[in-house]
Amino acid sequence: MQKESTLVVHPLKPVYDKNSRALILGTMPSPKSREYGFYYSHPQNRFWRVAAGLYNAPVPETNEAKASFLLQHRIAMWDVLKSCRIAGADDASIREPVPNDIAGLLKKTNIRRIFTTGTKAASLYRRFCYSKTGMAAVPLPSTSPANCRWPYEKLLDAYRIILHYTEHD
Repeated sequence: MQKESTLVVHPLKPVYDKNSRALILGTMPSPKSREYGFYYSHPQNRFWRVAAGLYNAPVPETNEAKASFLLQHRIAMWDVLKSCRIAGADDASIREPVPNDIAGLLKKTNIRRIFTTGTKAASLYRRFCYSKTGMAAVPLPSTSPANCRWPYEKLLDAYRIILHYTEHD
């Protein structure tokens, strides 16, 4: 039985400041992330554990701590889509995608590299945003619990590339 798709309008503001050097883009916040009001908030999503592991830091717990962590490490965060029809958190079910203004965000920052989390975010970025930004995105594996092919250590290794853009000037 296929889940019913619903129209979702992105409810979260991008996290960034003028010092941001790397932009991490997902597709659209999951139902849990929308409920909690911040990116990658599903309790089984490994994003925050991986991010903390990159910087040998404690895992940020609150939305404020997560935003502060990102800005401290010069990471901007948003999603490729402004709206779409989606069934739950299933990226494969995305229909009627409308992109966010990623090019506009880049003009407000010093972002030098864009990363996408998961294959759908990478595909949507290439389709809707690359021609406007002129900046290719580096696809990273999804930290979703559904991506069980990628154990934590392998995710951590894949995400280490972010350090190159956030730890140097």
